[in-house]
Amino acid sequence: MSFNLETLIRPNIRTLEPYRCARDDFKEGILLDANENTHGPALSNISSWELALELNRYPDPHQLELKQQIANFRNSAPNQLVESSTRKIDADNLCLGVGSDESIDMLLRCVCTPGKDKLLVCPPTYGMYLICATVNDVEMVTVPLTTPDFQIDVEAILAKLSADPSIKLIYITSPGNPTAKLIDCKLIVDLLKRAQESWNGLVVVDEAYIDFVDPTAPNTSQSVSTLVNQFPNLVVLQTLSKSFGLAGVRLGITFATAGLSRFLNAMKYPYNILSLTSAVAVRSTQAEDGLKVMQGYVKKIKNERARLLETLSKIDGIGKNIGGLDANFLLIQILDSTGTPSNEVAAKLYNTLAVENGVVVRFRGKELNCTGALRLSIGTEEENATLVEKITLVLPTLR
Repeated sequence: MSFNLETLIRPNIRTLEPYRCARDDFKEGILLDANENTHGPALSNISSWELALELNRYPDPHQLELKQQIANFRNSAPNQLVESSTRKIDADNLCLGVGSDESIDMLLRCVCTPGKDKLLVCPPTYGMYLICATVNDVEMVTVPLTTPDFQIDVEAILAKLSADPSIKLIYITSPGNPTAKLIDCKLIVDLLKRAQESWNGLVVVDEAYIDFVDPTAPNTSQSVSTLVNQFPNLVVLQTLSKSFGLAGVRLGITFATAGLSRFLNAMKYPYNILSLTSAVAVRSTQAEDGLKVMQGYVKKIKNERARLLETLSKIDGIGKNIGGLDANFLLIQILDSTGTPSNEVAAKLYNTLAVENGVVVRFRGKELNCTGALRLSIGTEEENATLVEKITLVLPTLR
C-alpha cells in the first residue's frame, strides 16, 4: 500500500462541500447579504486604522494576499533539497488557522477515524499533540527521539508503521520542543521517501521555531515547507507566534499539496482568521516592513542565547545544555550537590524563581530523557541578566 491522498482522507471529509459564505460572491457595493450591522462597530471613538478594518463586516474567508506573502517569504530561502523541476509553493498550498493548535486538530479530524486510527509522535515533544489526540479519540503511539542527539529514529518509525497500518499521522517537531534541536533535514527526506512507498499516511513537521536556526550550520536547509509539492505525504506547520512576536494574534500556517489544502480549507470555519489578525499579519510578512524587523529580532535573540548559555555554564550547579541551539530557548540541566541531574532541585529552583523572585521558567524534568531540565526562554538583555542574578542567588540554597 503506497501513499494515496484520496483514500487517506476520511470519507465524510472527502465528500464535504465547503460552506459558501456571503463574501465568496461579492465584496463591494451596498452589502445587505450577510446580516451585518451596517452602522459600524459599537465603539464611542474609532481610529482611522480601526475604521479601515471595517470591523462590522465579516473578515475575508480566503486571505489570498497573506498566504501569497508567506509563500514568497519561504520560497526566497535557498534549499538544496528542492528539486529544480518542482514548482514553488503558492497560496493554494496554504491553509491558515487560529494558531498551530487548530492546524494540529484539523489534520487529526481530516484523516483519523475516532476510535480506530492512530497518531505517532517522537518524545520528548510538544504536549498539545496528546491533548488533540485524546479529544478526537485517536490513540497515540511513540517512537522516542535518539539520545543524546534528539534526532528521529527512521528505522524504528518505519518498523512501527509496517507493524500497525492504523497509524495515519506522524508529528515531528523541528526544531523540537523542549529539545531546541533541529531534526536533520536529510532524515526527514529519507523518511518521506521510504514511507510513501508502503504507508498511506502524512508526515507532519511542526516548524514553530524554524527561524531561529542557523542556516549556515551543517545539515540545515531552512524550512522544509518548500518541499510539499515534491513530497505529497509531507505537511508542514508554522506560526507567527515565535519569530514574528505575534502570539497574541493567533495565526498558524499549514503547508501542504494543493489537493490536501483544498480539503483543509473546506473543513475550516469560514471566518476563522479575524480582520485584526489578518491586517497585522499582512504587515508583518511584507519584505519592506515586518520581515526586516523579525529578522532583526531573531539576530538579537541568537546573540542573547549564546551570551546566556556562556554565562550559565559558569554557575556551580548548572549542568550542560542537553538540547540544541535552534530555538529561542535553552534546555538546561540542574545538578544536585553530587553533580547529578536532579528533578528535585530543578523543581525547587523553578518554584522559588517564580514565587519568590518573579522570574518564570519551565520545569521539563518529567519529559523523556530530560531529567533535571529547565526550559529557559531567551529574554531581553536585561531580563536575562536578572535571570542569571536570581539563579546565582537561589540555586546554592537548594542543593
